[in-house]
Amino acid sequence: MKNTVLLVVDVQTALVEAGPYNKERVIGNIAYLLQLCRANGVEVVYVRHDDGEGSNLEQGTPGWQIYNEIKPMKEERIFEKQYNSAFLHTGLKAYLDSKQVKSIILVGMQTEYCIDTTCKVAFEHGYQLIIPEETNMTFDNEYLTGKQLYEFYNYKVWNKRFATVQSIEELEEELKK
Repeated sequence: MKNTVLLVVDVQTALVEAGPYNKERVIGNIAYLLQLCRANGVEVVYVRHDDGEGSNLEQGTPGWQIYNEIKPMKEERIFEKQYNSAFLHTGLKAYLDSKQVKSIILVGMQTEYCIDTTCKVAFEHGYQLIIPEETNMTFDNEYLTGKQLYEFYNYKVWNKRFATVQSIEELEEELKK
C-alpha cells in the first residue's frame, strides 16, 4: 500500500491502564498491525496527547508515555497534541504531505473523541481512511457502554462515510499485495 501510513493515536499508559472496553483485543490487534506494517514498508506514525499539568496525561509523566506493548521504534515519528484532532497545531499534515501520503490506517483511543475528530479532519484534508476492526477503544460513560460507542462510531458514523471499516484480515491482504 504505497503512500499509506499507520497512524497510532493516544494509546498511552494512563488510558490503557484505566481499562477501556476490549483493551486486550485492541492492544493485540494494534501490535499485530505494527508488525505487519513495518514488515510491508508502511510507515508508522504516533500521536500523543498532553492534557496539561496535573493531569494523568501530563507531558513527561509515566501515564503520558505510549503504552509499552505498542511503543514506537527509535526512527518512528511521534507528534504531540493538545486537542482532539491529531492535525491541529501538530505539524502532522505537513509531514504527511511531505511524504505524499494519500491513505491513513487509523487506530487508537478514544473512539468518540480523538479518533472521531482525527478521522473527520483527515477526511476533510482528502486522505483515504481505513479503520481496522477492533483497533480503537474507549470507556463506558453515563450514556453508553464502551462497546456501544465502538459499534456506533465504527459502523454507523464512519464506515462508508468518512472511512472504510474493515477486518484486519482484509487489510492484511491489501498490505501484502
